[in-house]
Amino acid sequence: MDQLTFARENRERIHAVENSFGPSGRPLDKPDRILMGEGHLMKQGRRKLEQKAFFLFNDILVYGSMVLNGRWHKKQKIIPLEDLQLEDVEDGLGLRNQWLIRTPRKSFFVSASTYEEKRAWIDHIEHCRAGLLRGSSCQPGSAFAVSWIPDRAAYKCMRCFGKFTPTRRRHHCRKCGFLVCNACSKTRAVIGHIHATKKLRVCRICHTRNAEGEKCRLSGDSTGKNSSEEDDAASSSGEEGDEETMQDYTASSWVDSRMGTWGQIGTNIFQGPTLPRTSPE
Repeated sequence: MDQLTFARENRERIHAVENSFGPSGRPLDKPDRILMGEGHLMKQGRRKLEQKAFFLFNDILVYGSMVLNGRWHKKQKIIPLEDLQLEDVEDGLGLRNQWLIRTPRKSFFVSASTYEEKRAWIDHIEHCRAGLLRGSSCQPGSAFAVSWIPDRAAYKCMRCFGKFTPTRRRHHCRKCGFLVCNACSKTRAVIGHIHATKKLRVCRICHTRNAEGEKCRLSGDSTGKNSSEEDDAASSSGEEGDEETMQDYTASSWVDSRMGTWGQIGTNIFQGPTLPRTSPE
């Protein structure tokens, strides 16, 4: 396929993704951006597993909830690839073919329907991220949010061990991700890589550790980080509500590495021409 034909079809695919999010989504079309692949993955939400639509570009990862059997999408999230880190995870009793996506503001588990799908997603993301960092001035993130313990994983506060009830509700510490009660998470603290100024809920243990770390910084201790070293991420955050259950499985689609064509072609990675690097979202 010639360059002009590929560029035209790539723009059409990007516009289709952009339009699927409607007016609430952010624009996705920009010079030198390539839609590398798309598919459905299961994402571990706070309360349950949710099926999400994922779209991998050569500089960002986009995902969102599905509406009307995947014909439309909502709750668009955009993650710059330089702010993303992947961590392979072994199969568990309740979830297979999973891995961890870590960002400065939010970290979460996802799983694919097969091991081959999992490897395709990991390999494509790592390839695009490496190319982005190699060909631009982008710097990889150095601080990442913890993944939250799912609500169903604990029936007691993980600090005082009091049993959760309708009046003793579950809360998440934004620093360690533990499930804690309100009494054990009354304090608030700034977590630099999540938000530069906003104070977030933290458990009493993390609050104590955070206070000790602040003392180290003020006293000039070499182990304390200067605030200028913290990364201020631009990725989207926010808790998500209940979504629809698993839809009929459809294999992910990728750009063909040899022909520049689009389809369900396994793990081939599009090499393509060397393109000027774009700034992150």
